[in-house]
Amino acid sequence: MMKLNQTLYQLFESKAQQVVIDTLCLGLGYTAVTTSEGGIGLSYTYFGDKKSCMVLNDRTDYESQPASLLLAKIKNDNSLERSMALATINALNYDAALALPEDSDNNVMVDEFKIDRDSKIAMVGFFGPLVRNFKEKKIPLEILDESRGLGRRKDFYHKLGSWANVLLLTSTSILNQSTEEILANVSDNVKTVMLGPSTPMAAKAFEHLPVHMLAGTVPVDKEKTLKAVRHGMGTPVLHKFSRKSYLSLF
Repeated sequence: MMKLNQTLYQLFESKAQQVVIDTLCLGLGYTAVTTSEGGIGLSYTYFGDKKSCMVLNDRTDYESQPASLLLAKIKNDNSLERSMALATINALNYDAALALPEDSDNNVMVDEFKIDRDSKIAMVGFFGPLVRNFKEKKIPLEILDESRGLGRRKDFYHKLGSWANVLLLTSTSILNQSTEEILANVSDNVKTVMLGPSTPMAAKAFEHLPVHMLAGTVPVDKEKTLKAVRHGMGTPVLHKFSRKSYLSLF
């Protein structure tokens, strides 16, 4: 288990004991959790090949139960259970995330990291709008996304240490527990952004890692967000009902 997962658990353990899960929604694209204090959190639904009708062996009904039951799953081997736990973490952190400043068009990220034609961008996970933007501006880009067959891990890690100066790292890496392995390969001059709807907007969780910005998705229309999750919708739809918050860790 990554230290990051353990740290996330410790940061929210006390609060989770005082809060109850209202809704757990395991969508095909994303997982959503709502809590008794009005929080809502998202996480990518991360599971491998589906071989039967049963994707979870645990018969627990988490709704109306303490959030601590779901939070503990962040330490489990089952990636689907970690998805549920990360959504819970984001729900527990909802008010803090909602209070953060907004970067609706990624301009803050581009300005703070001085992203231009002289930049060399490494990206883990495929972020379509950013990819299109970088290619239009002829900004050099290397992508590692094994689900799309993009990049080779060994070659990508080499470029992280010798070529890149900005790393855009999907927070789905928390779910497949690769965050710390990836960041172990960055050179000192690489500035890293953790981004995507799964991102826990909690600075203390990343104090042991070379992460310089968190860029997350905070739902503002809860009912429409839950419906989008139930209907298997992805990031473009979820962003219509959310705000893109950021937190600089410089």
